[in-house]
Amino acid sequence: MNITYKNPGYDHSIDSISLFLTGDETPFWSEPIFHFYPQVDKHALSNCNHTEKHKYLNDVFRGIYENLREEIDKKVICYNAHFQNHKGQIEDALSDAFGVDASTLFNDLTGNVILNPIGPRFLKERYFDVFYMNSERGALGVSLHEAIHYFWFYVWNGHFGDSYDEYETPSLKWILSEMVVEAIMSDERLSSLNPYFPKANGGCIYPYFQNMIANGTPILDTIDTLYRRNSITDFMEEAYAYCLKYENEIRKHIQMEENAF
Repeated sequence: MNITYKNPGYDHSIDSISLFLTGDETPFWSEPIFHFYPQVDKHALSNCNHTEKHKYLNDVFRGIYENLREEIDKKVICYNAHFQNHKGQIEDALSDAFGVDASTLFNDLTGNVILNPIGPRFLKERYFDVFYMNSERGALGVSLHEAIHYFWFYVWNGHFGDSYDEYETPSLKWILSEMVVEAIMSDERLSSLNPYFPKANGGCIYPYFQNMIANGTPILDTIDTLYRRNSITDFMEEAYAYCLKYENEIRKHIQMEENAF
């Protein structure tokens, strides 16, 4: 596995930010942008149509990007060096977690260092976004989360033979893939590299999973137990069956938490 970090330029930053300011998303997804960029007037943005919104965001972010271009380029160098220092350790951990030779897979991943504080990932295209304000340790922590997704769905797809189109939000398969990151990240070879692990340090998964309960038991405790007692594909089967059983509770909790953000 290899990740190459790069500065993809201004257009990618504004396109990525725009994905989370459509007006249809919950506050959980949009509020981080308003937090880090108070220059964005939420009220003014809400009154814009699609064309006006694009122009408004360009007016706000063009100058921000130009002022940060040099800093972003420096972060790219720093992130690449830090990843390469730990590449072998990461590959060993992922190989053991997923029962594959990680050194032969996903050697073309790209981490785009951009203005967006929210980091979407694109499975088929093999890239993900990293917020430029991360330290090199923070960027690696975010990247480990994303790398787990790439390997998870590679093994999942090989086992179940379904479609990558089923792996995006709001699919239950996407929800499960987000839940399992903490259990897989608990390997000391990965957790020691992630400053957001464990929960006390901010957590390496969405916060609404931390207080999610099903049948009187924290969901993450159940996921962790299933992970530790099964092979990776048996874990996938059992964990997904568990999520199907409690899907209504899971979705209700996520909806409530995302709107309360």
